[in-house]
Amino acid sequence: QVQPVESGGGLVQAGGSLRLSCTASGNIFTRYTNAWYRQAPGKERELVASITSGGTTWLATSVKGRFTIARDNAKNTVALQMNSLAPEDTAVYYCRVGGKYWGQGTQVTVSS
Repeated sequence: QVQPVESGGGLVQAGGSLRLSCTASGNIFTRYTNAWYRQAPGKERELVASITSGGTTWLATSVKGRFTIARDNAKNTVALQMNSLAPEDTAVYYCRVGGKYWGQGTQVTVSS
């Protein structure tokens, strides 16, 4: 059973940065699309960023220019670099790897 583990969440002021990491065992990062989602209170979970097995990335319009997604094959890690954070980025962030395995989520809170 693959259990991704996220880290890097926390409290940051508006305009600040955070880097989220998602790590899992097994050689699944390079074979499937991996992604980051987020869910704000009272809202549905939404896709924030993804990276395909070939390395093609996609970013939601709301985070384009501020967030980047990257994969480190040697470390079995997919990371989400978040810059210029705004209060509306406050949410629980989840990684999904191997096409179907979800992490437990990490809280990101941005204060104004």
